[in-house]
Amino acid sequence: MLHRQTPTEIIAIAQPTHAWIAGCLAQAWGNEDFGYFTPREEVCLGAAIHDIGWVFWEDKPTLNPQTGYPHNFMELPSEISVKIWSGVKHLTLSYGRYAALLISLHGTGLFERFRKWENSPESTQLVKEYLQQEYAFQEQLINHLKNDTYYANYAIPEAIHRNRNLVAIWDSLSLALCMGVQEERQFDGIPTALGETTLTLVPLDDKFEKVKVSPWAFDRDEVKLNYDGRVLRNRFTDETQMRQALANAEWVNMSTVLIPM
Repeated sequence: MLHRQTPTEIIAIAQPTHAWIAGCLAQAWGNEDFGYFTPREEVCLGAAIHDIGWVFWEDKPTLNPQTGYPHNFMELPSEISVKIWSGVKHLTLSYGRYAALLISLHGTGLFERFRKWENSPESTQLVKEYLQQEYAFQEQLINHLKNDTYYANYAIPEAIHRNRNLVAIWDSLSLALCMGVQEERQFDGIPTALGETTLTLVPLDDKFEKVKVSPWAFDRDEVKLNYDGRVLRNRFTDETQMRQALANAEWVNMSTVLIPM
């Protein structure tokens, strides 16, 4: 779950909703300057369902007693995050091997980059075991894909690296857009047709409804994103009451339009 903060409340946006927006960005991504990616359908699928492991937690989110709101994804204790990501491969393989590989790589990449789990011996052990299992799973999938006539060219290290990076980029962009771009934001290391660049987002209003993008990375004149969230106006001390309030919360639809700078 992620939170869009307003002066009087939060809008709770589920992780799978945010992942869907990442998938929408993937569907629109690519042009002469930024190049394209293959296999397109599988990479877009991987982006769109990369947070599928959160579905069950989102049904019964845990309470952060320090904020009085459900945990957002950055606050979640490491042991819960590990449990969520450990179950992902069992959910994604039924969609196909390539999407499952990208999602597994995305999960391990998060733990490799964000290392708050090293704060305790218990969480360190849990994460190391998770990483070891995922690395073995990834190696097995890559070996299978290399021996498949359709996927062989997409299973070389260069292709996997680029597609993995793209999923991570769409994830970061989607998080920023769903939470609301309040000021200019820059994202480095964006793959282009000839190398890398920095992508800049600039909000045009204080309602997060229109955002300028430079350089333009998409294959159309504008990209319109629609997504749902639930409004929480109160803080809670009881987890059961918080869950009930969230289940009964008012739904709100939001939209963000991306346009060239």
